[in-house]
Amino acid sequence: MSHNWEKILVSSSDTIRSVLRTIDQQAFKLALVVDREDKLLGTVSDGDIRRAILSDASLKDEVATVMNTNPTTADTSMTRESILSLMERRELHSIPVLNNQVVVGLETLHGLLHKPQYENPVFLMAGGFGTRLKPLTDNCPKPLLKVGERPILETVILSFIRSGFTNFYISTHYLPEMIQNTIGDGSRWGVKIQYIHEDTPLGTGGALGLLPEDLPDLPVIVMNGDVLTKINFEEVLAFHNSKQSNATMCVREFEYQVPFGVIEAKDLKITDIVEKPTYRFHVNAGIYVINKSLISQVKKEEYLDMPTLFESHIGNDAHVYPFHEYWLDIGRMDDFKRAQVDILTLSL
Repeated sequence: MSHNWEKILVSSSDTIRSVLRTIDQQAFKLALVVDREDKLLGTVSDGDIRRAILSDASLKDEVATVMNTNPTTADTSMTRESILSLMERRELHSIPVLNNQVVVGLETLHGLLHKPQYENPVFLMAGGFGTRLKPLTDNCPKPLLKVGERPILETVILSFIRSGFTNFYISTHYLPEMIQNTIGDGSRWGVKIQYIHEDTPLGTGGALGLLPEDLPDLPVIVMNGDVLTKINFEEVLAFHNSKQSNATMCVREFEYQVPFGVIEAKDLKITDIVEKPTYRFHVNAGIYVINKSLISQVKKEEYLDMPTLFESHIGNDAHVYPFHEYWLDIGRMDDFKRAQVDILTLSL
Protein backbone atom coordinates (compact mmCIF):
# COMPACT_ATOMS: atom_id res chain seq x y z
CA MET A 1 0.00 0.00 0.00
CA SER A 2 1.33 3.43 -0.88
CA HIS A 3 2.87 5.38 2.00
CA ASN A 4 1.98 8.81 0.53
CA TRP A 5 -1.75 8.43 0.02
CA GLU A 6 -2.61 11.02 2.71
CA LYS A 7 -1.13 13.73 0.46
CA ILE A 8 -3.95 13.29 -2.06
CA LEU A 9 -6.82 13.78 0.39
CA VAL A 10 -8.81 16.93 -0.48
CA SER A 11 -11.98 18.64 0.67
CA SER A 12 -15.13 18.90 -1.42
CA SER A 13 -14.94 22.70 -1.08
CA ASP A 14 -11.43 22.90 -2.56
CA THR A 15 -11.26 24.52 -5.97
CA ILE A 16 -10.60 22.55 -9.11
CA ARG A 17 -7.38 24.55 -9.52
CA SER A 18 -6.00 23.53 -6.09
CA VAL A 19 -6.95 19.87 -6.59
CA LEU A 20 -5.32 19.90 -10.02
CA ARG A 21 -2.15 21.18 -8.33
CA THR A 22 -2.35 18.33 -5.79
CA ILE A 23 -2.73 15.76 -8.57
CA ASP A 24 0.17 17.29 -10.48
CA GLN A 25 2.47 17.22 -7.43
CA GLN A 26 1.83 13.54 -6.68
CA ALA A 27 2.37 10.48 -8.84
CA PHE A 28 -1.07 8.92 -8.49
CA LYS A 29 -2.97 11.02 -11.10
CA LEU A 30 -5.82 10.97 -8.58
CA ALA A 31 -7.23 12.90 -5.62
CA LEU A 32 -9.56 11.51 -2.96
CA VAL A 33 -12.34 13.80 -1.79
CA VAL A 34 -13.15 13.20 1.90
CA ASP A 35 -15.19 14.76 4.70
CA ARG A 36 -13.83 15.82 8.09
CA GLU A 37 -13.76 12.20 9.30
CA ASP A 38 -11.88 11.10 6.15
CA LYS A 39 -14.93 9.28 4.81
CA LEU A 40 -14.73 9.02 1.04
CA LEU A 41 -17.09 11.32 -0.88
CA GLY A 42 -15.62 10.78 -4.33
CA THR A 43 -12.52 10.71 -6.50
CA VAL A 44 -11.09 13.13 -9.02
CA SER A 45 -8.68 12.22 -11.79
CA ASP A 46 -6.90 14.54 -14.20
CA GLY A 47 -9.24 13.11 -16.83
CA ASP A 48 -12.30 14.20 -14.81
CA ILE A 49 -10.94 17.74 -14.64
CA ARG A 50 -10.02 17.79 -18.32
CA ARG A 51 -13.53 16.74 -19.33
CA ALA A 52 -15.05 19.34 -16.96
CA ILE A 53 -12.95 22.12 -18.48
CA LEU A 54 -14.03 21.06 -21.97
CA SER A 55 -17.61 21.46 -20.71
CA ASP A 56 -16.85 25.05 -19.69
CA ALA A 57 -16.23 24.43 -15.97
CA SER A 58 -14.17 27.10 -14.19
CA LEU A 59 -10.96 26.34 -12.29
CA LYS A 60 -12.51 28.34 -9.44
CA ASP A 61 -15.44 25.91 -9.12
CA GLU A 62 -15.55 23.55 -6.15
CA VAL A 63 -14.16 20.13 -6.94
CA ALA A 64 -17.40 18.56 -5.67
CA THR A 65 -18.97 19.63 -8.98
CA VAL A 66 -16.68 17.36 -11.02
CA MET A 67 -15.82 14.45 -8.70
CA ASN A 68 -16.86 10.86 -9.33
CA THR A 69 -19.32 10.12 -6.54
CA ASN A 70 -19.44 6.38 -7.21
CA PRO A 71 -15.80 5.30 -7.48
CA THR A 72 -14.48 1.74 -7.38
CA THR A 73 -13.03 0.98 -3.95
CA ALA A 74 -11.45 -1.91 -2.06
CA ASP A 75 -12.07 -3.12 1.48
CA THR A 76 -9.32 -3.89 3.97
CA SER A 77 -10.40 -7.54 3.99
CA MET A 78 -9.65 -8.00 0.27
CA THR A 79 -6.55 -9.96 -0.69
CA ARG A 80 -3.84 -8.80 -3.09
CA GLU A 81 -5.19 -11.13 -5.79
CA SER A 82 -8.78 -9.91 -5.48
CA ILE A 83 -7.71 -6.25 -5.64
CA LEU A 84 -5.54 -6.95 -8.67
CA SER A 85 -8.45 -8.72 -10.37
CA LEU A 86 -10.77 -5.80 -9.62
CA MET A 87 -8.26 -3.28 -10.99
CA GLU A 88 -7.77 -5.36 -14.12
CA ARG A 89 -11.53 -5.61 -14.77
CA ARG A 90 -12.05 -1.88 -14.28
CA GLU A 91 -8.76 -0.93 -16.02
CA LEU A 92 -7.59 1.05 -12.97
CA HIS A 93 -4.05 1.96 -11.93
CA SER A 94 -4.95 2.82 -8.34
CA ILE A 95 -7.81 2.15 -5.95
CA PRO A 96 -8.68 3.64 -2.52
CA VAL A 97 -8.90 1.21 0.40
CA LEU A 98 -11.73 1.76 2.87
CA ASN A 99 -12.61 0.62 6.36
CA ASN A 100 -16.23 1.50 7.21
CA GLN A 101 -16.17 4.09 4.40
CA VAL A 102 -13.08 5.77 5.93
CA VAL A 103 -10.05 6.02 3.64
CA VAL A 104 -7.19 4.03 5.19
CA GLY A 105 -4.92 3.57 2.18
CA LEU A 106 -4.37 3.49 -1.56
CA GLU A 107 -3.29 0.45 -3.53
CA THR A 108 -1.52 1.00 -6.84
CA LEU A 109 -1.08 -1.45 -9.69
CA HIS A 110 2.70 -0.96 -9.63
CA GLY A 111 2.88 -1.58 -5.89
CA LEU A 112 0.78 -4.75 -6.02
CA LEU A 113 2.65 -6.25 -8.97
CA HIS A 114 6.03 -5.68 -7.36
CA LYS A 115 5.10 -6.81 -3.84
CA PRO A 116 7.29 -9.76 -2.73
CA GLN A 117 5.82 -12.99 -1.40
CA TYR A 118 7.34 -14.69 1.65
CA GLU A 119 7.53 -18.43 2.31
CA ASN A 120 8.37 -17.84 5.99
CA PRO A 121 5.81 -19.56 8.24
CA VAL A 122 3.71 -17.36 10.54
CA PHE A 123 2.79 -18.99 13.87
CA LEU A 124 -0.13 -17.35 15.70
CA MET A 125 -0.94 -18.12 19.34
CA ALA A 126 -4.71 -18.49 19.80
CA GLY A 127 -5.07 -20.96 22.67
CA GLY A 128 -5.58 -18.68 25.67
CA PHE A 129 -8.69 -18.59 27.87
CA GLY A 130 -9.03 -14.79 27.84
CA THR A 131 -9.89 -14.83 31.54
CA ARG A 132 -9.56 -11.06 31.96
CA LEU A 133 -12.20 -10.50 29.29
CA LYS A 134 -14.93 -12.55 30.95
CA PRO A 135 -17.87 -12.76 30.47
CA LEU A 136 -17.19 -12.08 26.78
CA THR A 137 -14.97 -15.16 26.61
CA ASP A 138 -17.26 -17.55 28.49
CA ASN A 139 -18.42 -19.08 25.20
CA CYS A 140 -16.02 -17.48 22.72
CA PRO A 141 -12.21 -17.69 22.51
CA LYS A 142 -10.60 -14.27 22.80
CA PRO A 143 -9.09 -14.31 19.26
CA LEU A 144 -12.63 -14.59 17.85
CA LEU A 145 -14.01 -11.56 19.69
CA LYS A 146 -14.95 -8.99 17.10
CA VAL A 147 -13.11 -5.70 16.83
CA GLY A 148 -15.10 -3.70 14.35
CA GLU A 149 -16.66 -6.09 11.86
CA ARG A 150 -14.12 -8.93 12.09
CA PRO A 151 -12.66 -11.26 14.72
CA ILE A 152 -9.30 -10.13 16.12
CA LEU A 153 -7.55 -13.19 14.68
CA GLU A 154 -8.91 -12.55 11.18
CA THR A 155 -7.63 -8.97 11.30
CA VAL A 156 -4.19 -10.26 12.35
CA ILE A 157 -4.11 -12.79 9.50
CA LEU A 158 -5.17 -10.19 6.92
CA SER A 159 -2.38 -7.83 8.02
CA PHE A 160 0.16 -10.59 7.34
CA ILE A 161 -1.43 -11.44 3.99
CA ARG A 162 -1.16 -7.82 2.88
CA SER A 163 2.55 -7.97 3.75
CA GLY A 164 3.04 -10.99 1.46
CA PHE A 165 2.89 -13.95 3.89
CA THR A 166 0.89 -17.01 2.85
CA ASN A 167 1.87 -19.90 5.16
CA PHE A 168 0.14 -19.90 8.57
CA TYR A 169 0.01 -22.12 11.64
CA ILE A 170 -2.43 -21.42 14.48
CA SER A 171 -2.01 -22.82 17.99
CA THR A 172 -5.31 -23.66 19.74
CA HIS A 173 -6.43 -24.98 23.12
CA TYR A 174 -9.63 -23.28 24.37
CA LEU A 175 -12.64 -23.95 22.09
CA PRO A 176 -10.44 -25.04 19.15
CA GLU A 177 -13.32 -26.17 16.91
CA MET A 178 -14.86 -22.70 17.03
CA ILE A 179 -11.60 -21.14 15.86
CA GLN A 180 -11.15 -23.64 13.02
CA ASN A 181 -14.75 -23.30 11.85
CA THR A 182 -14.58 -19.50 11.87
CA ILE A 183 -11.15 -18.96 10.33
CA GLY A 184 -11.04 -21.99 8.02
CA ASP A 185 -8.11 -23.29 5.99
CA GLY A 186 -7.23 -19.96 4.37
CA SER A 187 -8.52 -20.87 0.90
CA ARG A 188 -10.91 -17.89 0.84
CA TRP A 189 -7.83 -15.62 1.02
CA GLY A 190 -5.60 -17.71 -1.21
CA VAL A 191 -3.30 -18.80 1.65
CA LYS A 192 -2.69 -21.96 3.68
CA ILE A 193 -3.70 -22.22 7.35
CA GLN A 194 -2.92 -25.28 9.49
CA TYR A 195 -3.87 -25.84 13.13
CA ILE A 196 -1.81 -27.16 16.03
CA HIS A 197 -3.72 -28.19 19.15
CA GLU A 198 -2.24 -27.99 22.63
CA ASP A 199 -3.82 -30.64 24.87
CA THR A 200 -2.43 -28.71 27.82
CA PRO A 201 -1.19 -25.10 27.66
CA LEU A 202 2.50 -25.15 26.75
CA GLY A 203 3.34 -21.44 26.69
CA THR A 204 4.38 -19.52 23.60
CA GLY A 205 7.83 -21.15 23.57
CA GLY A 206 6.54 -24.66 24.27
CA ALA A 207 4.02 -24.48 21.44
CA LEU A 208 6.93 -24.17 19.02
CA GLY A 209 7.76 -27.81 19.76
CA LEU A 210 4.49 -28.87 18.11
CA LEU A 211 5.33 -27.35 14.73
CA PRO A 212 5.96 -29.97 12.03
CA GLU A 213 9.54 -31.02 11.39
CA ASP A 214 9.25 -30.39 7.67
CA LEU A 215 9.02 -26.61 8.05
CA PRO A 216 11.03 -24.74 5.42
CA ASP A 217 14.49 -23.76 6.66
CA LEU A 218 13.42 -20.15 7.15
CA PRO A 219 12.86 -17.92 10.19
CA VAL A 220 9.37 -18.25 11.66
CA ILE A 221 7.38 -15.17 12.71
CA VAL A 222 5.60 -15.88 15.99
CA MET A 223 2.90 -13.59 17.33
CA ASN A 224 0.14 -13.58 19.91
CA GLY A 225 -3.22 -13.81 18.16
CA ASP A 226 -4.74 -10.97 20.22
CA VAL A 227 -2.33 -8.19 19.19
CA LEU A 228 -3.32 -5.38 16.85
CA THR A 229 -0.35 -3.63 15.31
CA LYS A 230 0.87 -1.61 12.35
CA ILE A 231 4.41 -2.95 12.65
CA ASN A 232 6.12 -3.62 9.30
CA PHE A 233 6.61 -7.42 9.33
CA GLU A 234 8.83 -7.26 6.26
CA GLU A 235 11.21 -4.87 8.01
CA VAL A 236 11.26 -7.07 11.12
CA LEU A 237 12.23 -10.06 9.03
CA ALA A 238 14.90 -8.07 7.18
CA PHE A 239 16.34 -6.89 10.51
CA HIS A 240 16.45 -10.45 11.84
CA ASN A 241 18.29 -11.68 8.76
CA SER A 242 20.71 -8.75 8.65
CA LYS A 243 21.75 -9.36 12.27
CA GLN A 244 22.12 -13.10 11.60
CA SER A 245 19.99 -13.50 14.69
CA ASN A 246 18.75 -16.79 16.05
CA ALA A 247 15.88 -15.12 17.90
CA THR A 248 14.49 -11.58 17.63
CA MET A 249 12.00 -10.02 20.04
CA CYS A 250 10.01 -6.95 19.04
CA VAL A 251 9.86 -4.41 21.86
CA ARG A 252 7.94 -1.24 22.60
CA GLU A 253 9.01 1.67 24.76
CA PHE A 254 6.95 1.83 27.95
CA GLU A 255 6.88 5.06 29.92
CA TYR A 256 6.07 5.25 33.62
CA GLN A 257 5.95 8.39 35.74
CA VAL A 258 6.32 8.00 39.50
CA PRO A 259 3.54 10.12 41.05
CA PHE A 260 5.74 11.15 44.01
CA GLY A 261 9.07 12.77 44.63
CA VAL A 262 11.81 10.12 44.60
CA ILE A 263 14.46 10.46 47.31
CA GLU A 264 17.96 9.16 46.67
CA ALA A 265 20.12 8.58 49.74
CA LYS A 266 23.43 7.09 50.84
CA ASP A 267 24.21 6.17 54.45
CA LEU A 268 20.82 7.70 55.33
CA LYS A 269 21.89 11.07 53.94
CA ILE A 270 19.84 12.60 51.12
CA THR A 271 21.89 12.86 47.95
CA ASP A 272 19.17 13.94 45.54
CA ILE A 273 15.46 14.61 45.23
CA VAL A 274 13.80 13.96 41.88
CA GLU A 275 10.23 15.21 41.63
CA LYS A 276 7.89 12.77 39.85
CA PRO A 277 10.55 11.25 37.56
CA THR A 278 9.67 9.43 34.35
CA TYR A 279 11.31 6.08 33.61
CA ARG A 280 11.36 4.40 30.21
CA PHE A 281 11.65 0.68 29.55
CA HIS A 282 11.51 -1.67 26.57
CA VAL A 283 8.70 -4.18 27.01
CA ASN A 284 7.97 -7.41 25.18
CA ALA A 285 5.39 -6.80 22.42
CA GLY A 286 4.55 -10.48 21.84
CA ILE A 287 6.04 -10.54 18.32
CA TYR A 288 9.09 -12.71 17.57
CA VAL A 289 11.20 -14.12 14.77
CA ILE A 290 12.71 -17.53 15.57
CA ASN A 291 15.09 -19.60 13.45
CA LYS A 292 14.13 -23.16 12.63
CA SER A 293 17.37 -24.43 14.21
CA LEU A 294 16.24 -23.01 17.56
CA ILE A 295 12.70 -24.36 17.17
CA SER A 296 14.08 -27.87 16.65
CA GLN A 297 15.66 -27.69 20.14
CA VAL A 298 12.31 -27.15 21.88
CA LYS A 299 11.12 -30.33 23.55
CA LYS A 300 7.68 -31.58 22.61
CA GLU A 301 4.87 -31.33 25.16
CA GLU A 302 7.03 -29.38 27.62
CA TYR A 303 5.95 -26.01 29.00
CA LEU A 304 8.20 -23.13 27.98
CA ASP A 305 7.45 -19.41 27.95
CA MET A 306 9.13 -17.20 25.39
CA PRO A 307 11.20 -15.09 27.85
CA THR A 308 12.83 -18.28 29.14
CA LEU A 309 13.67 -19.29 25.59
CA PHE A 310 15.33 -15.93 25.00
CA GLU A 311 17.19 -15.99 28.31
CA SER A 312 19.18 -19.00 27.13
CA HIS A 313 20.52 -16.89 24.25
CA ILE A 314 21.23 -13.62 26.05
CA GLY A 315 24.60 -12.23 25.04
CA ASN A 316 24.86 -14.47 21.99
CA ASP A 317 22.50 -14.39 19.04
CA ALA A 318 19.29 -12.89 20.46
CA HIS A 319 18.29 -9.37 19.45
CA VAL A 320 15.57 -6.80 20.10
CA TYR A 321 13.74 -4.86 17.40
CA PRO A 322 12.37 -1.59 18.82
CA PHE A 323 9.39 -0.21 16.93
CA HIS A 324 7.09 2.79 17.28
CA GLU A 325 4.13 1.88 15.09
CA TYR A 326 0.67 1.31 16.55
CA TRP A 327 0.45 -1.65 18.93
CA LEU A 328 -2.28 -2.85 21.26
CA ASP A 329 -2.31 -6.06 23.29
CA ILE A 330 -6.00 -6.79 23.90
CA GLY A 331 -5.68 -8.31 27.35
CA ARG A 332 -8.16 -6.34 29.42
CA MET A 333 -11.64 -4.92 28.93
CA ASP A 334 -10.25 -1.38 28.60
CA ASP A 335 -7.97 -2.58 25.78
CA PHE A 336 -10.91 -4.23 24.02
CA LYS A 337 -12.95 -1.03 24.22
CA ARG A 338 -10.03 1.03 22.93
CA ALA A 339 -9.60 -1.37 20.00
CA GLN A 340 -13.20 -0.77 18.95
CA VAL A 341 -12.36 2.91 18.52
CA ASP A 342 -8.89 2.48 17.00
CA ILE A 343 -10.03 0.03 14.32
CA LEU A 344 -12.13 2.74 12.66
CA THR A 345 -9.08 4.74 11.60
CA LEU A 346 -6.43 2.03 11.19
CA SER A 347 -5.53 0.24 7.98
CA LEU A 348 -5.84 -3.20 9.59
